[in-house]
Amino acid sequence: MNKTTVYLPEALEVRLDAEAAVTGVSKAELIRRGIAMLLDASDRPRSDAKLPVFRSGRSRTADEMNDDVYAHIKQQSTRR
Repeated sequence: MNKTTVYLPEALEVRLDAEAAVTGVSKAELIRRGIAMLLDASDRPRSDAKLPVFRSGRSRTADEMNDDVYAHIKQQSTRR
C-alpha cells in the first residue's frame, strides 16, 4: 500500500472517529472504503487501454524491460 495524507475538516474528523469507534474499523479502512465507493459509482468510463508490447527479437533482463516500460510511460506522459 501507498501512504498519503488527507486533510479533513474537524466536523468530518469527529464523524470519522465516531464511525471507527462504533464499527471497530480503522479510520484508514473507512477512508479506503469511501474512496472505493466513490470511484465505483463514477460515471467516467474506465480506461481499458492495452499495455504496450515490446518486441526486441531477443531475451531481455527484467531490468531492461522495466527501463523500456518506464521510458514508454514517460513518453506518453509528456504528450498530455
